[in-house]
Amino acid sequence: MEIRSQRTYYVAQFVTKFESVDEVRQRFPELIAAHISRSNRLHKEGKLLMAGALLNNSGEHVTTMAVFYSRENAEEYAKGDPFVLE
Repeated sequence: MEIRSQRTYYVAQFVTKFESVDEVRQRFPELIAAHISRSNRLHKEGKLLMAGALLNNSGEHVTTMAVFYSRENAEEYAKGDPFVLE
């Protein structure tokens, strides 16, 4: 996958209802697998530059972020992500 250089990128940030990544892995392994698979596919398609969960902070919910090449890509991601739909 070639990384394109451009002036503007679109960042989406999501706050989940989970208190840790371990909680997500234990309670919803099928959702995290679908989420990662979908993110990998969108990356290969050239729609997603990078994505990941931010470090766990005690007392805060897990936050994730993703960087996209276009606003349309970011909106597509949000509309179909398993955790957003959950």
